[in-house]
Amino acid sequence: MKAKEVKLMTSEELVAKLAELKSELFNLRFRLAAGQLENPVSIRTCKRDIARINTEIRAREIKA
Repeated sequence: MKAKEVKLMTSEELVAKLAELKSELFNLRFRLAAGQLENPVSIRTCKRDIARINTEIRAREIKA
């Protein structure tokens, strides 16, 4: 997910996507611990997407 895509989302979409990504990160960590994760880089990309969304949410809070 790119930063431009995050900026175009509404606040409700951001919150929904954040919840989705957090559950995905939980599942990725669970699969890593079980030894079933094929691509460990997916954890990093998921964390970065969460950080992008949190940054945009915070920027909108400050702006408002």
